[in-house]
Amino acid sequence: MPAPSSGTTTGSPRSDVGRWGGNPWQPLMTPSPEPEPEPDRHARQRRSSFWARCCGCCSCQNTIDEDRGPELGGDHGSNSRPPRPSPRDGRPNSPAPRPNSLGSTVNTAIQEGKLMVTGVDLLSSPSGQNRQEHHTDEFEYKELIIRRGQPFHMVLFLSRPYESSDHVTLELFIGNNPEVGKGTHVIIPVGQGGSGGWSAQVTKSSGKNLNLQVHTSPNAIIGKFQFTVRTRSEAGEFQLPCDPCNEIYILFNPWCPEDLVYVDREDWRQEYVLNECGRIYYGTEAQIGERTWNYGQFDHGVLDACLYILDRRGMPYGGRRDPISVCRVVSAMVNSLDDSGILIGNWSGEYSRGTNPSAWVGSVEILLSYLRTGFSVPYGQCWVFAGVTTTVLRCLGLATRTITNFNSAHDTDTSLTMDIYFDENMKPLEHLNHDSVWNFHVWNDCWMKRPDLPPGFDGWQVVDATPQETSSGIFCCGPCSVESIKNGLVYMKYDAPFIFAEVNSDKIYWQRQGDGSFKIVYVEEKAIGSLVLTKAVGSNMREEVSHIYKHPEGSEAERKAVETAAAHGSKPNVYAIQDSAEDVALKVEAQDVVMGQDLTICVVLTNCGSSPRTVKLHLYLSVTFYTGVSGSVFKESKKEVVLAPGASERTAMPVAYKEYRVHLVDQGAMLLNVSGHVKENTQVLAKQHTFRLRTPDLTLTLLQAAVVGQDCEVQIVFQNPLPITLTNVVFRLEGSGLQSPKTLNAGDIEGNKRVTLRQTFVPVRPGSRQLIASLDSPQLSQVHGVIQVDVAPAAGGRGSSDTRGNGSSEETIPIAS
Repeated sequence: MPAPSSGTTTGSPRSDVGRWGGNPWQPLMTPSPEPEPEPDRHARQRRSSFWARCCGCCSCQNTIDEDRGPELGGDHGSNSRPPRPSPRDGRPNSPAPRPNSLGSTVNTAIQEGKLMVTGVDLLSSPSGQNRQEHHTDEFEYKELIIRRGQPFHMVLFLSRPYESSDHVTLELFIGNNPEVGKGTHVIIPVGQGGSGGWSAQVTKSSGKNLNLQVHTSPNAIIGKFQFTVRTRSEAGEFQLPCDPCNEIYILFNPWCPEDLVYVDREDWRQEYVLNECGRIYYGTEAQIGERTWNYGQFDHGVLDACLYILDRRGMPYGGRRDPISVCRVVSAMVNSLDDSGILIGNWSGEYSRGTNPSAWVGSVEILLSYLRTGFSVPYGQCWVFAGVTTTVLRCLGLATRTITNFNSAHDTDTSLTMDIYFDENMKPLEHLNHDSVWNFHVWNDCWMKRPDLPPGFDGWQVVDATPQETSSGIFCCGPCSVESIKNGLVYMKYDAPFIFAEVNSDKIYWQRQGDGSFKIVYVEEKAIGSLVLTKAVGSNMREEVSHIYKHPEGSEAERKAVETAAAHGSKPNVYAIQDSAEDVALKVEAQDVVMGQDLTICVVLTNCGSSPRTVKLHLYLSVTFYTGVSGSVFKESKKEVVLAPGASERTAMPVAYKEYRVHLVDQGAMLLNVSGHVKENTQVLAKQHTFRLRTPDLTLTLLQAAVVGQDCEVQIVFQNPLPITLTNVVFRLEGSGLQSPKTLNAGDIEGNKRVTLRQTFVPVRPGSRQLIASLDSPQLSQVHGVIQVDVAPAAGGRGSSDTRGNGSSEETIPIAS
C-alpha cells in the first residue's frame, strides 16, 4: 500500500510563513557526531587546529547569504548524503577562540592601564542559579542555556579593578553575517540601558571581579549565540576573543508574560514543557491502546538536533524569533518529503530497510541519528511524527502535547465530508473511496498567541507533521487555532479545512444506481472525531479534549459549525438532501481478544418501530491499515432477518485465527462493512466498524535500587501469544536520564514460549524516570512495556553523573525460555 496521498493544497490560497528554499547550502565542515562526554575546556583547546590557535582569519568559515541559515537544496533526496552544518556555523568572523576560564592570562605587553577581560564565568552549571531559574537544569549540557525575556547572571574577570569611567559592552552574535538591525548582532552596553529589551547592570564589583545581571529580550531570536566582551578606557580598547566554551543557547520562554508562548499555569508548564515522558494513544475508540513515549528533550545532543533542522530548512535567523514560523518549519522538517527532513513515512508494512514504526520507543535515537548522519531516518507513521514533534517543540521552549483523534478523516477533495461509495448491493467500491477514515491519527497541540489572527484565536494550535496533504506546496500542516476548528471557520490560516474535516466532518454513504449515477443513501453525523485524547496533566491518566475541538455532537452549535465549514468546501449543497425514515437501529459488537485467538463478531438489529420489519443484511470482513485503507474481503455473510415490533436480533460471524492470520497487517486491525436495506420502507442500513486484536505487553521488573552513576539491572519478560515462531526478534530499550537508546537482537522465539532477559544500565540523572522497552519481529509488532524508576542522587549530592551514552548501540543477547 502506498503512503498517504500527496494530494493538493487544501483551502484557499494563503501566504505561507516559515517556507524558504532555493539556495544550495555547502558548509565547509561536518558537525560533531553524536553527543560525547564533554571534555574540559583546556582539553578542547589542545585539540583545536593550528590555524584555529594561531590565525583568527583562517579559523572562521566564509560568510554566505546574509540572514539565512544553512539551506538544503531541493535536489537532495533522502538517499543522497546531504550537507551538514559546521560546528562553527553561525559564528561571526572574529579572532580565534582561546581559553577564557578563571585564571587565564593575556599578553602582558599590552599597556598596563587598559581594562582587559581575562576570563568569563557564565555560571552555566546545571545546578547553578542561571540554569535553575531558567528551568534548563535538566539539559545534559555544560553550556549556558537560558530562556528569553528573563535575566541571567555572569562574572567577568578583569586585569584590574573596574572603575566608573570604564565602558564595558557585551555582544552576542548568531548567523553567518550578523547585523544589529536584524537582531542577529546584539550590543548591550553595561549600565547604559539597551535596545529591544536587552540590558545589563553591574550587581557587584569586588577587586578584579565584575558581577553582571543581563536582561534578554522577550522577542529574541532562539538559537546558539556566540559571546564576546568589549571594553574601552582612557588607556585604550580591548575585545575578548570568542570562545566556544562561552556560547549561549537562547530558547522560547513560556514563563515570561511578554513572550508569545507564555503559559499562565505552572502545572501546564511542568507537563507540556518539562516532562520528558508521555503517553500516546492508538487503536480504536472502543479498544484504546496506549504506549509510553520517551520525548527526551533534555538528552545531550537533542537541542543541537532541534536547531540543526532549522538550519537544514534554511530558515532565516531573523524568522527564528517567531513561534508561528518555527512551528511551520518543524511540521515540514519532521517528515522527509520535499526537504529531506527527519523521518521517512512508510505505511506499506514492509520495513526491512529500516525500523518498523511500531518499534520506536522515543525520539532521541531518531533525532541523534539525523544529526549524526544528515540522512532521513526510516521509518515513521503518525505517532512517531507526533512524538518527535513534541520533543522538538518542548526542547525549543513551546508548551506542546501529543493528541490522538479517533476515527480521524482524511479528506482528499476539500469537500469537508467523508464520501464512501458502494455498488448496487452496498459492497464498497474501493477504487472510488479516496477519502479514508483512520482508526486514529496523532498530531500535536502547541500553545501560543496568534497576533496574525483576529482576537480570540490564541491558545492551543494544531501542528501536524504527518505528510498527508500539501500546504502551499509543502508537506506541512498548521499551526491552526483549535478555536477556529471548533466553530467551522475554515478560512483561518493555516490548513483549517483539512483539520476540520479530520475531527468534525460527516460520513456520506453513496450508492450506485442502475443508470450508473450515485445517490446519497445515508449520512452518519457522529462517526468522525468521535474521541480526542491526550495525556492528563500530572498523571498517566487519559484526558478527553474533544470539547475544545468541537461543540457537543448533534447540538445546534455543532451542526452550525459543520454547515459553515461545508459551505466553503467543494460540495456546499450536500446538506440539502433529506434523510430517509429510520426505524431499524444497527450496532456492531466485537470481542476484545489477543492476536492468535479465534473471535466472534455480532451485529445487533433493533426494530424501534411499531410494525414488523424484514432486513436484508450483508457483512464484509477485511483487514485494514490504521489509515483506513483496507485489503480485499476475506470473509462475507448474507442473511435475512425478520424483526417483530420492539424486538432485537443478533447475527454472529465467527472468525478463526487460521482465517485471518495470513491477511494481518500492522496493528492487527480489521474492518467490518455492514450494509442492508429494509424491505417495507426505503431505509438503508450502513456502518463501518473497525476493531483490533490486542498484542501482549512486556513486563519490566527492577532488580535493585537505582542510584546515579551506579549499575542497575532490569528484567524483561515476554510471552509469545502466537502458535508460530517469531523470527529476528529485536528489543529496544530507552529512558531519559537512565539509558541511551539501545537495540538488542534476540534471535527467534518459539510459539507460545515465555522468555526472560536482563539488562544493566547506569542512571545519569536523579529523580522519577521511566524506562521503556519494545519488541518487534516480522510476525508481531506493537509490543511495549514501561517501568518507573526512582533514581537516588549519587553520594554527596544531587549532581548528575558524567557518564553519558554514546548514542544508540546494538548487541546480540541470549534469552532464557
